[in-house]
Amino acid sequence: MYEHLKTLDATLRVLDLGCSTGSFPAEITRAQLVRLDRDAAPGAGVGFVQGDAAALPFRAHSFDVVIANHSFEHFDELARVAAEVGRILKPGAVLFVSVPDASTWTDKIYRWMARGGGHVNAFTQASDLPAVIGPATGLPLTAVIVLHSGLSFLNRRNIKTMALRMALAAYGSERVLMLVSVAARKLDKVWGTRLSVYGWAYYFGPYSPKSLAAMTNVCIRCGSGHSANELRSGCRGKNGSAATVAQAAEPRIYLPKTTANF
Repeated sequence: MYEHLKTLDATLRVLDLGCSTGSFPAEITRAQLVRLDRDAAPGAGVGFVQGDAAALPFRAHSFDVVIANHSFEHFDELARVAAEVGRILKPGAVLFVSVPDASTWTDKIYRWMARGGGHVNAFTQASDLPAVIGPATGLPLTAVIVLHSGLSFLNRRNIKTMALRMALAAYGSERVLMLVSVAARKLDKVWGTRLSVYGWAYYFGPYSPKSLAAMTNVCIRCGSGHSANELRSGCRGKNGSAATVAQAAEPRIYLPKTTANF
């Protein structure tokens, strides 16, 4: 959704829904940004609101864009949240939603490691969520993109506990995660499997990304997807450090040079 956020001007309002301290850097957009989460988020900064997604504390038709980045799987009252999102969106607004596919092996491992990971909704078909959001918001579904996993939840830099479980990925070695990711993508390409698939990204409203191709270049540290052109031009993480491209096999996997967390 970065490509759309970068085009917004300062007169527009964006809601980052169910985001803890934020699902994207505030500096990538000029729009007025509000972040909302049910739990307090120390360090969230200006614009953070603590509230319930099933009873949003905002006036009707008050937002031009709503971002729900991996949050709908956590909402207890899915239908009420969808209705609330529809209420606060302005006519002609854009809604971006991403969720994991609960039928994939990556999601099953994540849930096992995180004892459920706080997921209360299990989406197993690409049509599951649009069937709820479409009628509640009145927004047309304009694009669906398959999401791939970088196995960042197995990275030792992101998990400081559960050492025995991390042994599944050689104690979170980035090199091992990179090779597993490459192997999964190669098998998917040759055999038509879904070993590297993690979930879906949905675009609702009058906006569709320039490319609908699944983004298979996924960072094994931060979990974000990147285009091949970004990687070749020297993609930079949030800490400003340059990234390299692992040449073990195609498609390429993003591997940071530095040891700092993104």
